Amino acid sequence: MYTNPTVINKVKRPNFAARHKWSMLLISIRLVSMSQYDFRDLFTLQGKTALITGATGILGQHFCHAFAQYGAHVIAVDLDSKKLSTLAESLKKYDIKVGCFPCDVSDREAVRAMVNEAKKLTGFIDILHNNAATKTNDLNGYFQSNSKYSGETWRQVMEVNIDGMFYVAQAVGDVMIENNRGGSIIQTSSIYGIMAPDQRIYKGSRFLDREINGPAVYTASKHAVIGLSKHLATVWAEHKIRVNSLVIGGVESGQNEEFQNRYSDRIPMKRMAHVEDVVGGLIYLSSEASQYTTGHTLVIDGGLSAW
Repeated sequence: MYTNPTVINKVKRPNFAARHKWSMLLISIRLVSMSQYDFRDLFTLQGKTALITGATGILGQHFCHAFAQYGAHVIAVDLDSKKLSTLAESLKKYDIKVGCFPCDVSDREAVRAMVNEAKKLTGFIDILHNNAATKTNDLNGYFQSNSKYSGETWRQVMEVNIDGMFYVAQAVGDVMIENNRGGSIIQTSSIYGIMAPDQRIYKGSRFLDREINGPAVYTASKHAVIGLSKHLATVWAEHKIRVNSLVIGGVESGQNEEFQNRYSDRIPMKRMAHVEDVVGGLIYLSSEASQYTTGHTLVIDGGLSAW
């Protein structure tokens, strides 16, 4: 076969040396750019406004202090006005603005009114920590067995744990979209939002001097939180609003020694969680450090779910 050498010579061969040169130049430029960036700034909340529900609870009050220490203005939401006042007093030592708003999150109209007032504190809401949950006012009914569990108690828990969570996310999400500056929503689930409770650890266990168990309503509501977070994450991503779930393992909070020992025996790290174990995850999800994280379930459980 005859091949025209002139045609062959006209074929343009790729200049690999030139490509390599340009690639190295681009990498060098990026490295110089990154070296001038202070990555510690990713975790600051300076100048942001954080709204937290369940603010006066065992964990909530510590979360408020964490937000304040990282520079965020704090909007604290809970039912008890006196506890909110005490919390506000304790936050005065930080150079931030503090607003406290009593609100029943299971009341959709009350939530709308609260958010409309709360946003006036700074004009924005950048972070929502959807943290409210309830055991109702009747602990005997809340810890009742499955066969005797009342529809009324079930409904009361669901109205706060999942209905209220949606109402608050809905109202704050609207504010974030209106403000057009993105935002982060963190919704508190539980280790029982990704697995069922091991009822064996509750034998002989007591809380506030009463027998306890892991109620089905709690498990169901906390699983629902994760589903809601994933759904909202996909819907609001176009508005640069991130929505993630925070799964927290059992926290020491007044359980008797029997329960703490049984629970700790189930944990690879051999202990229950402390508040400071959770704060790091909360700050990560609240800050720009998680700017490419949404629809995620961050599990802080000492390894329980790894078994």
